[in-house]
Amino acid sequence: MRAHILPGASDTIAAQATPAARSALAVIRVSGTKAHEIGATLLSPWHSTARRAFLATLRDPESRKAIDQCIVTVYSAPASYTGEDMIELSLHGGEVGPALAFNALLAAGARPALPGELTRRALLNGKLDLLQAEAIADLIDSRSRAMHTLALDQLAGHLSTRLRTLRSEIIELEALLAYDVDFPEEDDGPISATRIDAAAQNILSTIDALLATAATGEMIRSGAAIVIAGAPNAGKSSLFNALVGTQRAIVTDVPGTTRDALEATMDFGPWPVRLVDTAGLRASDDVVERLGIEVAERQVKDAAIVLVCGEDAESLALALESVRPLTRATLLAVGTKSDRGKLPDSLDSTIAYAPVSAQTGDGLPDLVHGIVKILNGERSPLSVSNPVLTRERHRVALARARDEIAAFMNIRLNAAGLPATVAAVHLHSARGYLEELVGALDIEEVLDRVFSTFCVGK
Repeated sequence: MRAHILPGASDTIAAQATPAARSALAVIRVSGTKAHEIGATLLSPWHSTARRAFLATLRDPESRKAIDQCIVTVYSAPASYTGEDMIELSLHGGEVGPALAFNALLAAGARPALPGELTRRALLNGKLDLLQAEAIADLIDSRSRAMHTLALDQLAGHLSTRLRTLRSEIIELEALLAYDVDFPEEDDGPISATRIDAAAQNILSTIDALLATAATGEMIRSGAAIVIAGAPNAGKSSLFNALVGTQRAIVTDVPGTTRDALEATMDFGPWPVRLVDTAGLRASDDVVERLGIEVAERQVKDAAIVLVCGEDAESLALALESVRPLTRATLLAVGTKSDRGKLPDSLDSTIAYAPVSAQTGDGLPDLVHGIVKILNGERSPLSVSNPVLTRERHRVALARARDEIAAFMNIRLNAAGLPATVAAVHLHSARGYLEELVGALDIEEVLDRVFSTFCVGK
């Protein structure tokens, strides 16, 4: 990758990598050409041996008064996170001590790091690519096991490897066209059109397979919306509380208690979900309740799965009838209050059905299993061999690359009289989008946008 020199990129930077709050430890990182010099100035004793932790006293550079005792780890370029000389200080936590330590580092010649600047330096020094840098941010921001797993896979380079292979295939296709133009009479004659078209189709199929994972990546990032809907007093809030495992919703026998949507995030099997409890669906003249019902209808419309609740066969049928026109989401009928003995054993085979009791817990595992089964059927499975697009930036760049490959194939099919060099322009553009995606091009605007979302210290 061609390095982009930022203003101050040669500076030595310092960043507190842990929150400035009451805590057992605080970690401060220093990176740059003067990192070891600053360490030697402020720490006693000082040991320059790389990857060796030692105990030292951090002192004010002017008064030489002790600020704290800390554990110091030294790294030498290029064998560090950033690829530069680094030191990491593990100090006692809190607000005053780490702040004094940070000020001492600045007084000794460091400057405060910008958000994501350490990881940006790692990228520019070839320690990782842009997709792996984004994975670090996703790992920190993970709110579910699925997102954590996905971020680790991307950090390991699985998506990067797939895209680099795809880029190599485009380069090989460009080489075939160039050979066909420059040496049409060599060896066995011109390159077979079938061979070129098959190679292009294979690239297109690979891109399509990756684009198909975008919905899965978005769902994992935000969580699948599982909305609980039905008439008032149908056991929706009790079901919500039972699934969440705590008393989050007010449960009473008074119809219309839930006036707004309540939400909880959790893992159902391999998938993160946003469980949403909504107001009861019914006609109402109460202004406040009507607002709650309108919120519920919007939640139902945007859901991935709607749990349609009823306490007997009649209320289930009415609830399904009222919910169906509101959404295209998958419906799962939930017979609540199964402990009261009023529920049918089964419904018609056109819709999944699960009788449950929030009071006893009966049927809840089967309900969760049914939800996971639906999500498994509607989303690409998570596996190392099937890397998932995790950001809109990924989807847009790949979609543009796909458009270029499709344009190349269209020229091959419908404009055979045009020179091969004209068609090859589209291959070159497709390759450019892939290179932008992994950060193989010097795209300052892309880098600024990505790293602006990082926390200081990374």
